[in-house]
This record gives sequence, C-alpha cells and structure tokens, in this order.
Amino acid sequence: MTSFIGIAGGSGSGKTTLANALLNAWGEARAVVIPHDAYYRDLSSLPVDERARQNFDAPEALETELLASHLGQLAEGKAIERPVYDFEHHVRTDDRVAIALVDVIVVEGILILSEPTLRERFDLKVYVDTDADIRLLRRLERDVKERGRDVSS
Repeated sequence: MTSFIGIAGGSGSGKTTLANALLNAWGEARAVVIPHDAYYRDLSSLPVDERARQNFDAPEALETELLASHLGQLAEGKAIERPVYDFEHHVRTDDRVAIALVDVIVVEGILILSEPTLRERFDLKVYVDTDADIRLLRRLERDVKERGRDVSS
C-alpha cells in the first residue's frame, strides 16, 4: 500500500529540502516527490510581459484538479505523466515525468493543505514553519538563480 505525505509551508520555508531528504532516505525505488509547482497553469496564450505579472502564489495559478486526479490514479496503482513547468517563460513544456507506483509519494507545495481534495489524500501532513525573513531570502535566491527572475520581480 502506498503512503501519501503532504508537506506544506510558506514560500522558501524548506518544503523541497525536507521532501528531498525523505527521498534520499528512502531511495528513488521506494519514494517519489511531486511538487505542486509542476502543476502551474500553462500561460503560453498570454503575452510574455503579462505572464510575468501573474500572481503565482494564488490558488487559481495552479491546476490542482489535475494533481488531485493524478494522486487518485496513483492510489489506484496507475502510473501518471507529471507535467514539467518552465518557470523562466511561465509555460508548461512538452516534457513529462513518468511516475509509477512506489511505497511513498511526497507532495510538496504552499497550498496543498488548504485544498480539501489534496488534504484528504495525505496519510501524513507536515507544515514547515520558518521565519518570514529567512523565507524571503531563500525565495529571492531561488527565483534569481533557478527561475530567471531579477530582484524587482
């Protein structure tokens, strides 16, 4: 039987670090991490400048219904094709990540515990509480290094 773990917390709180530590402890043969961020809605229909102005922390920025569907499929023993999001251009790529059933599925994201369809799926729920000043510094560093942003954005 597969166990589902949900890890939530503010942006830059350490959710991904914790999820990856669990993945490393269990190994990729037994566990997988699914980031809610992979389910950002595709904004390719919008002009580039308008894409960058979107609020990516708003619930409607994420296609949570697809993530919930994918978790349901995994619970039924079916494999899924997780989307891949390009954070620099704010679009979904044509790439997909194949995820087969494993012993532990870790889902991480800022809003996963606020969404009833996701929250009810988790056997264990974790909230990472980190001071806001630390989270801001971490997010700034991540967004500049990994997501093609600048300090003003």
